[in-house]
Amino acid sequence: MARSAALLDETLTWRFSMRRRQPLVLALVLVIAACSTPSQGASPGGSESPAPSEGYAPGAVEGNHGVAVFAGGCFWCVESAYDDLPGVLSAVSGYTGGRELNPAYSEVSSNKTTHVEAVRVVFDPKLVSYARLLDVFWQNIDPFQANGQFCDQGKHYRSAIYYADEAQQALATTTRAQVAKRFGQDVVTELNAASTFWPAEDYHQDFHVKNPVHYRAYRMGCGRDRRLEALWGKKKH
Repeated sequence: MARSAALLDETLTWRFSMRRRQPLVLALVLVIAACSTPSQGASPGGSESPAPSEGYAPGAVEGNHGVAVFAGGCFWCVESAYDDLPGVLSAVSGYTGGRELNPAYSEVSSNKTTHVEAVRVVFDPKLVSYARLLDVFWQNIDPFQANGQFCDQGKHYRSAIYYADEAQQALATTTRAQVAKRFGQDVVTELNAASTFWPAEDYHQDFHVKNPVHYRAYRMGCGRDRRLEALWGKKKH
């Protein structure tokens, strides 16, 4: 019991600022932690597996499939938004936008690199469009929060779209303008040219599936869904 609580507390320490934790939420989270233990090898409390030796080069296509890269704070949450979307073949959590090679979570999460947490989405363009992926992206972030997302603070959690060609850039630019017009305020989400994408450690992949109780506890404690519903209303997907 003590071990599982300690593991969850370590996860939450990494995932959101201590000063943003509310006592009632923390109490609930620790009760949940006492009743469940993370999947073996899937917890940030264990040894950190080595980062991959090679990243994905930027590109809008992979064979006959499309590729999109989005950053929206916690990559667990962005990944889960795409995993069950029809036409999406894979959604991989990782790091991008920075100069460092082979970044590790301990470095990125403590803002010791120039990378952000991001997700690389491979999709079948016959089944889902890049425009649809953008729609899902916007409805899963706060486009008006600078230097972080929800309770996750710091440049490594900022929101961004990493476009790989002119077509993606044009669509991203158009949708950002539409969001700004809809709410009548400037959008701070960045539009950046894609760069090397480095997959995150194995325990981060499909975290919402491997550790659903801990994932939901983090998501609730971070206030992500409350803010998203306030901005966008009930989810459409």
